[in-house]
Amino acid sequence: MIIGMGSDLIDIRRVEKTLEKFGQRFIQRCFAPEEIAKAERRRSAGTHIATYARRFAAKEACSKALGTGFNHGVYMRDIAVINDQNGKPTLRLTNGAKVKLDQITPTGKTAHIHITLTDEPPLAQAHVVIEAI
Repeated sequence: MIIGMGSDLIDIRRVEKTLEKFGQRFIQRCFAPEEIAKAERRRSAGTHIATYARRFAAKEACSKALGTGFNHGVYMRDIAVINDQNGKPTLRLTNGAKVKLDQITPTGKTAHIHITLTDEPPLAQAHVVIEAI
């Protein structure tokens, strides 16, 4: 059963301007260490900004799927885009996001989060589906 869905579309140039203006302050406020490491590994290839943008969109999409937005104790850093051993993106929820996920998951069910990320400059997009099995 699907218990939440969210999507987000962002202009990569907006993230670039935010990075230029706020730099590390923005990065540290929004992203988990694994997300930062992944983006920074891509700096030399020039794809780090799109990497941050996709992850930003994923956080927005997840907050919509949770039904909270960034309210009710759910913050950007509570949602981290990480990759499994095969490189597939997934989400790790902590703190307020995890609490909300637990609240919306029916008793006796387990939540599974499905995510897809893409970009076609200047846009980046993410879709999140939360399924209870």
